[in-house]
Amino acid sequence: MKQLTQRQYQIYDYIRSAGTVSNSDIKKYLSDEYDDVSRVTIVRDTEVLLKEKYIKKTGAGRSVKYIVFNESTLLKLYDVNDYFITEADNREITGSFNFEVFNLFKNIFSVSELKKLNQLTKEYQSNISRISTDIYRKELERLTIELSWKSSQIEGNTYSLLDTEALIKENRKAPGHNKKEAIMILNHKKALDYIFSNAQDYKDISVRKIEDIHRLLVDGLAIDYGLRNSIVSITGTKYRPLDNQQQIREALENTIKIINSYDDMFHKALAAIVLLSYIQPFVDGNKRTSRLTGNSILSSQDGCPLSYRSVNSVDYKKAILLFYEQNSLNSFKELFISQYEFSVKNYFLYIQK
Repeated sequence: MKQLTQRQYQIYDYIRSAGTVSNSDIKKYLSDEYDDVSRVTIVRDTEVLLKEKYIKKTGAGRSVKYIVFNESTLLKLYDVNDYFITEADNREITGSFNFEVFNLFKNIFSVSELKKLNQLTKEYQSNISRISTDIYRKELERLTIELSWKSSQIEGNTYSLLDTEALIKENRKAPGHNKKEAIMILNHKKALDYIFSNAQDYKDISVRKIEDIHRLLVDGLAIDYGLRNSIVSITGTKYRPLDNQQQIREALENTIKIINSYDDMFHKALAAIVLLSYIQPFVDGNKRTSRLTGNSILSSQDGCPLSYRSVNSVDYKKAILLFYEQNSLNSFKELFISQYEFSVKNYFLYIQK
């Protein structure tokens, strides 16, 4: 998916709020901020929005007007940087947990996005079919180190990538760090080893399988196992997850139904990552559990696991917070696609001699 410019975001947002607009309407709207926006520039911008299926045309010739292509809340487009300029307490959000979000999880990826993801998967599978077992194991270890580092960093862990490598390979703890940081990283390795060794078990997901991953991730961190029966708060947002254990279980079971209903691993993995984060079924370790559950699904269907190595931690948090607050999945979907491509292009590569 093409990265939109600030002006293209503004045009999309204007069309969404106005309902139906013409090129002249757009020019008038933009004139307050841009002094010399030409008709050609507007046509060029709208063509990008049309190609990416954010908007569609009605009418013909000089009577052409534009409307939003898809009104689904999940696919609602936001300029992330602009959205988070407003402080958390002043942002208008959809409210607390929204059970209706489960009904929105249909056809998240476009045909072209699925085509790209499937082509990347073929490339990954071709690579691993031609590399030696020894190289495969070394690459899996490298991905495990980098995922353990990045996933922990997203949660505030201060270990560097090199320190993480020394910890996992040599059990050498970095000086000046909290003991729990080392445990968090080593727990990632333990959970990933378990997932990769039992990949086929995750073709279908269950509450028990998710709890198994969570238990491995929080072992030794003084975090309770099992579904929580207390309130949790999330830094940087007014969104509040469910606080009733019965409703949490219901939401989790709905999530599992959605995951298992999809035929392709990409919808399955993305739904697992965002919905487990949204529900926050455990006292702590929810986003870690969601990321590794997503990888368990990809691995179960011979897809490439994600390391998230190139993700900026703040960008990751913004994308997931946008889903919490507005139930908009566009930003996180773009992040998911880019990270899948990154993993395919950076791990398990077959180098011809």
